Order: sequence, then structure tokens, then C-alpha cells
Amino acid sequence: MDEKITYEQATQRLDEIVSILERNEVSLDESLALFEEGTKLTAFCTKKLNEAKIKITELEKDQA
Repeated sequence: MDEKITYEQATQRLDEIVSILERNEVSLDESLALFEEGTKLTAFCTKKLNEAKIKITELEKDQA
């Protein structure tokens, strides 16, 4: 996965993947590929959120 995508781009792509999968219009192989992509995007988003949480915590400590 391209590490240069933004959190917002990743969540938008996740929304697209969910929409595609919900329509049941793709083959099993395509569904599996989309699921795999979604799993990677979810991990990317989780990592970004955790990094943001750490940064916020550090900033709060600096303000105290």
C-alpha cells in the first residue's frame, strides 16, 4: 500500500470498498482482493490514529 496516502483518502477508499462488497456485484476473487485491501487500509488508519493520539498526549504534557 502507498504510504503517501492520507488518512482521509484511506477512509474514502474503505467506504468505496464497503459499497462495492455490499452490492455483491463482484466475483469471489475480486471480493477477496477488496477485503485484503480493506484490511490493509484499516491497519493504516489505525496506525495513523494511534500516532495522532500519541502526539496529542505529548502536546498536552508540554502544555502542563
